[in-house]
Amino acid sequence: MFNSYAKIRPATTKLIDMMDEGLIDARAVADMALSWLSESDVHEMMLANDLVEDEAEDEDDGQPDEAQEWESFDADC
Repeated sequence: MFNSYAKIRPATTKLIDMMDEGLIDARAVADMALSWLSESDVHEMMLANDLVEDEAEDEDDGQPDEAQEWESFDADC
């Protein structure tokens, strides 16, 4: 299944094979990987896989958006 992938990512392929063979539980692998990653890395992974929405887009940072900038633009300045 991962033949060409195995040449590029041999450790990843070995770990997937170990899970497929029942030598290690997928939950244990997830726990190991998630504890290795930073919280920011986990959040980015969740965003990349559409598991959560980007909350930063919804936050008001107090700065005007592009429409507000153009609304207040005075070409005569």
